[in-house]
Amino acid sequence: MAELSIARDKVAEVIVLAREMNRAEKEFDAFVSGLNDEEQASLVAIFWIGRGNFDAEDYAEALETAYNEKTTPTHDYLKGSPHLADHLEAGMEALGIDVTQDEEDLY
Repeated sequence: MAELSIARDKVAEVIVLAREMNRAEKEFDAFVSGLNDEEQASLVAIFWIGRGNFDAEDYAEALETAYNEKTTPTHDYLKGSPHLADHLEAGMEALGIDVTQDEEDLY
């Protein structure tokens, strides 16, 4: 399992907010913007793994790419995906991390 640069409960929070985007867009923007650069890059790397752009074994490469290719605010970039929550869950699962309980704890 890769050593993530973001806590699993923070990823779960982003997933929950992404599922409630119509109601919680301002909260989503504030939460993601409040993450440090390393956490934001990790979130994008997890998203890319879940979307199939990278394999789980390539987490470090995905993380480096997220750092190097950032051109827009992370919250805006992530909101561009209609399946953001699903991709983040799939990425975490591919990395061997189950966030189901973390998500349930937030509801």
